[in-house]
Amino acid sequence: MAAGSGDEGTDPPAPAGERGLLRRAFSALSDVVMPPVCLVCRAPIVGHDALCARCWREIDFIRPPLCDRLGIPLPYDTGGTMISAAAAADPPPYDRARAVAAYAGSMRMLVHALKFHDRHDVRCLLGKWLVAAGRDLMAEAEIVVPVPLARRRLLARRFNQAALLAGEVARLTGLRYEPLLLERTRATASQVGLSRGQRERNVSGAFAVPARLAVRAKGRRILVVDDVITTGSTVGACARALRRAGAERVDVLALALVTDRGLIPA
Repeated sequence: MAAGSGDEGTDPPAPAGERGLLRRAFSALSDVVMPPVCLVCRAPIVGHDALCARCWREIDFIRPPLCDRLGIPLPYDTGGTMISAAAAADPPPYDRARAVAAYAGSMRMLVHALKFHDRHDVRCLLGKWLVAAGRDLMAEAEIVVPVPLARRRLLARRFNQAALLAGEVARLTGLRYEPLLLERTRATASQVGLSRGQRERNVSGAFAVPARLAVRAKGRRILVVDDVITTGSTVGACARALRRAGAERVDVLALALVTDRGLIPA
């Protein structure tokens, strides 16, 4: 029977140009059914997974010059690697931290949308921002690990926002994703309203690497992902647990950073 005849039940593949045309047609149709809107204020915009100009201007992106350890913005660039006075006086248990933006304005609204309102549609944009902000960390990382959520909060919320973000980072970069490498060993009180010292005591010893998974951490360069760094207490406790398991390096990446150390947000 002649190759390609209708009796074989297959059709020749569409040419590349035709496939591109079909993709554009489906995209145009989806825009009619679900018009693109700003992820913050829901105002109509041109494309999906984006913000309108007003909401974009309300994001205080963290750019160099930065403290290499804490990732906090510095007032001027002295050249080379810079360490803030805060990091020099009280070095964190992790090697470096980076964050996309200050925890304010539109970024605060995006974090709350993901964390408290099941707005998983924001994670595509947030994942891209995390990869851009943490590019220097990812150049050395091998494994991506989320900050684990307490079991009762996980049951109430039904998902861990840090795990969603870490999974997105792993998907975009090809780094190995280990969502179970860290676990909470005990319940902790909410960190909201606590001072820095109270936060550190609250999460002290609250994380561990399960014994059955310790071999996966030993000698590895690990990137811990969270939604917000407030005082660094939680990610610091995670870093200590990974160090005890033999991790070679622990860096931290977050969406938002509380840049005013005197402000403890709700």
